[in-house]
Amino acid sequence: MADPTLAVVLAGVIMVALNAYALLGGADFGGGVWDLLASGPRRQRQRDLIAHAIAPIWEANHVWLILAVVLLFTCFPAAFARIAIVLHIPLSLVLVGIVLRGSAFTFRSYDSRRDAVQRRWGAVFSGASIITPLLLGTAVGALATGRVRAPAGSFAAGFIRPWLAPFTIATGVLALALFAFLAAVYLTVEAGDDRELADDFRRRAIGAAIAAMIVAGGTLLVARRGAPMMHAGLTSSRWALPLHAGATLAAVGTLGALALRRFRLARIGAAGFVSLVIWGWAVAQFPLIVPPDLSVLNAAAPATTLRFIALGLVAGAAVLLPSLVYLFRIFKASA
Repeated sequence: MADPTLAVVLAGVIMVALNAYALLGGADFGGGVWDLLASGPRRQRQRDLIAHAIAPIWEANHVWLILAVVLLFTCFPAAFARIAIVLHIPLSLVLVGIVLRGSAFTFRSYDSRRDAVQRRWGAVFSGASIITPLLLGTAVGALATGRVRAPAGSFAAGFIRPWLAPFTIATGVLALALFAFLAAVYLTVEAGDDRELADDFRRRAIGAAIAAMIVAGGTLLVARRGAPMMHAGLTSSRWALPLHAGATLAAVGTLGALALRRFRLARIGAAGFVSLVIWGWAVAQFPLIVPPDLSVLNAAAPATTLRFIALGLVAGAAVLLPSLVYLFRIFKASA
């Protein structure tokens, strides 16, 4: 039998890992969006800044996604099995997108410098940076609908309809908008003393912030029919008002900081806004992992397994966290 307290703690660790992946890896995806949309007389400088910001850390950022996946299949195997089977199409495409994006980024950096070659790899990098967050957000949205059930009926009913619906598409667009917003805000800091580049991404960050808020509101409206349990949690629970107030404050604070060119403060606000969106989803769905029937308790592994995983997590954190701090101190000290 599972240990309820330990199961909740480990589920919380999974959410922390997903939150970290969104703030770090998600911003890398957003960088690909702005790479595609680079324009004006400083187009190449914009792309060079994006590459400079991503290059030292993009591989390390995936450790958070790996941690979340490993904890899910070891601590909550029933939930992992359901998700991996029913959502195997979008999740497989996410993995393909991650590999394509990383490969294209590397080849663009070190392959032939001919314009045609660079444009080809740049198109693959940007395309994968857009499609992958869309599919990842779609898969997350599918969980909230309650349609991720044991497959039955036709192939389309079991493996396509659960993730292809107006609400899931809206969550995919929301994920992309949030990642683009994060990237633009982070790049204002990465620009350093280059005021022209900082202003380029400042304008993009303000536009992306407005777009993300509009998409978030639209997603909430679509959730009324597409994910009624999620909609109820986000509108009528006792924590709904504080959550929306906090997200609004973070968003408005970020816009204000961008207007005043307080870019480091804007970075904190942007991270807070995206984190509140992520945790709003988690809390609205808690204690369910895969609605309507798999919860943190009934999907959990035996207590012995959870204890061993918790001990391994502590030991791993003692190595991982200092290593990541060291990595960021080396390559991001000025940012």
